[in-house]
Amino acid sequence: MKRQEMQVAALENGTVIDHIPSEKLFQVVNLLNLDSVGTPVTIGFNLKSKKMGTKGIIKVADKFFTDEELNQLSVIAPNVTLSIIRDYEVVEKKEVNMPQELTAIVRCPNPKCITNNEPMSTRFHVLDKTRGLLQCHYCNREVTLEQVKLV
Repeated sequence: MKRQEMQVAALENGTVIDHIPSEKLFQVVNLLNLDSVGTPVTIGFNLKSKKMGTKGIIKVADKFFTDEELNQLSVIAPNVTLSIIRDYEVVEKKEVNMPQELTAIVRCPNPKCITNNEPMSTRFHVLDKTRGLLQCHYCNREVTLEQVKLV
């Protein structure tokens, strides 16, 4: 049996975001503004995955993401794996996990919430990471990740 593999250039320096749910891949691309990076970006879509069925992967040359960007990423794709590459070697590998509190990342869907009527940052407490349950700090409304939009 002939083995076929896709050849993608190895990263000298940069970030690999792996285990992205296929249906979330392009949201991640938009969230991280990868269309305006200026360095090579490789995107793999609907790749086979033993763990997930299918997955997406993104390789970004010469780019390292901030904690703020990773917190936003955790809202869209909570369990992605991030590999930091320096000189062709993986120097750090971590799972992106949602923090206990989300500040200025998602909007409150309650039209009467003060954050929708005053110039101020939103703040949500994460009640249940597994189910994606959040609670607005100001109006106490409980919402799921599917109900919120990014700021």
